[in-house]
Amino acid sequence: MSRLKEYLSDPLLRLLYEEIRSAGPVRSVSLDLTHVCNLRCKGCYYFEEGMDRAGEGSDLALENWIHQELERGTNFVTVVGGEPSLQLTRLKKLYDHFRLSVASNGLIRIPKEGFENLPIGISIWGTKYTDSKLRANGRRDLFGEALRNYAGDERAFWYYTVAPGHAEEIETVVEQCIRNGNRVLFNYYSDLSGFGGGLDYRKGFQDVAEEIDRMIDRYPGRVLTTRYFNRVVTSGRLYDMNWGYDVCTNVSVNLAQNQFRMSNGQPYNPHFRAYNADFASTRRCCTGTSRSCDSCFDSWEHFSWIMLHMKKHLGSQDEFANWLGTVFMFYFTTRLVKNSDGDAILEKVHRLGVNHEYEWASK
Repeated sequence: MSRLKEYLSDPLLRLLYEEIRSAGPVRSVSLDLTHVCNLRCKGCYYFEEGMDRAGEGSDLALENWIHQELERGTNFVTVVGGEPSLQLTRLKKLYDHFRLSVASNGLIRIPKEGFENLPIGISIWGTKYTDSKLRANGRRDLFGEALRNYAGDERAFWYYTVAPGHAEEIETVVEQCIRNGNRVLFNYYSDLSGFGGGLDYRKGFQDVAEEIDRMIDRYPGRVLTTRYFNRVVTSGRLYDMNWGYDVCTNVSVNLAQNQFRMSNGQPYNPHFRAYNADFASTRRCCTGTSRSCDSCFDSWEHFSWIMLHMKKHLGSQDEFANWLGTVFMFYFTTRLVKNSDGDAILEKVHRLGVNHEYEWASK
C-alpha cells in the first residue's frame, strides 16, 4: 500500500479518504418496506419481476427483522418497495435503528420531524410529459407534485432515470430540480416492459452520458454523479471486467442460488441481503429475481462494484482519484459523511481524476 500512502499526500485526497474511513464499516442490506405502490410505472423492476408476490409482513415481523439485523451487525438499510412513504410508522422504526437511504416517488411527503437526517431519493424519469406518460399513463403531473413536496428540502435528491433516446430532456429536468433546491443523481432506464425505440437500453447510452458530463460541467456542486461513474455504468466496463451477474457485488449471500457467484473469485459484499416485503425471504439481488443482468444499470449496484475494487484503481493517482471521488459521492449522497462544505466539496470532487475516452459497449 505504499502507492496509497503516496496518493494520500495530496490534501484533498487525504480529506476525502479520512472522511470515508471515519464513517466506519458499512454493513448494508436492502429492504422492501411494503409490496404496495400508489403508481404502476412502466419498466419498474419491482412489478416486472413480480417481487410484490412475496406479500407483506406484519408489524411484529418487522420488529423481529430489526432485532435480527441488529444482532447480525447491519448498520445501513436501503429502503425500497413498493412505495415506502405509504408506511411512515414502519419507516420511523427503521430510522430509529439504522442509517438509511430511502427511494420514493415523492407523491407523499416524508415529514422532516422524526426524519431529520434521512436521505430521500425522489424518482423522476424525464420531463413532466415523459415522466407522466411512463408512470401515470399521462393522467397526472407527478414531477410537479414531487417538486412541491420537496422544494428546498436538503434531504432530498432527484434519482433521475434517463432513457437512451431522451438525452435532449436532461438539461430541462436538471434545471428544474436544481431550481427546486435539490441535487441530482443519475440512473439509467432498462426498458423491462419492452417498449423499444428511444427507451431501448440496447441502443446504448452514449448521448445520455455526454449530456450528463455537460451537466456536471455546468452544475458541479449539484450533481452527485461523477464522470468516472457515468462512464463505468454506461459502458458496462470496469478495467478488464464486463458488468454482469458474475461480477455484481450485491447478491444475497444467504441464497443457495448465489453460491456459485460467491465462489468464482470476484469480490462481493459478504453481509448483503435483499429482503422482500414479508421481512423474511430474500431474492437474488436488489433489482432482480431472474432477469438478465445485461438490463441492469442500477446506480446503487454499480457504486458497490466500484467500491470493492479499490486495488484496481491504485495504478496511478488519477485512477485512485476516480475511485475515491465516486465512493465519496455515495457516502455524501447517503449522508454517511457529514461534510459541511456542500457545493464547494462537490465541485472539488468533480475536478479530480482524468478524462477517459468512453468505451461504448452493447450491453
